[in-house]
Amino acid sequence: MSEKPESRIPEHQEGTAVNVEDSVSLPNAEEAKKFFQQVKERLLNVNSWHGFAGSLSADFQLTDPAGNPVDRRPQKEDFFRISIPAPGIQTGEGYDWVRVEEIVERVEDDEEFTSVRVRPASSPLNDHADVAHFYTDEATSNFIVKRQGRNVSAGVYGRNEKPNVNAAENLLDKVRNAIVGTGGVTGFSKLQWKALVSGLLAKEN
Repeated sequence: MSEKPESRIPEHQEGTAVNVEDSVSLPNAEEAKKFFQQVKERLLNVNSWHGFAGSLSADFQLTDPAGNPVDRRPQKEDFFRISIPAPGIQTGEGYDWVRVEEIVERVEDDEEFTSVRVRPASSPLNDHADVAHFYTDEATSNFIVKRQGRNVSAGVYGRNEKPNVNAAENLLDKVRNAIVGTGGVTGFSKLQWKALVSGLLAKEN
């Protein structure tokens, strides 16, 4: 494939990087193609991520650019409204928010991939300019599913993850982001993404 899916991941410069990935092998390329389509649809069904990842994971709701909940594939400039198992952020009206920055799909010869990149953002529901997320807006989360021959893989790649303590205007949000952001760095994010990757690749969902 002329374009590698890893090329969609921004360069890591500072903070924490997270790499979570897994793969499965199918008996032949035809079965792998069919399974990849299932995995891709799961990736693009953001509202079902909580079901794929399990009851202890965050709850994701796809919204349009105005913050209205929608039930469809994500599009550029949409948002993910995220409810994590921790106190909510006031400027996000109880939720963490990320904006969809890029969606790429490629098919070439015997390889194909789909990638989605999101970045922490201000809430679309109010006029607060500060980022409504426990990470700064330098961070990205990159979701990639790919097929090479009879192998299908899924991965989540976090880059430049730093607790959002300086950009947050609200003092309670600063404290909350420091606690949650540090917890994300040390383990929650990785556990969350491991559960999601496993769910995406599960043979039955």
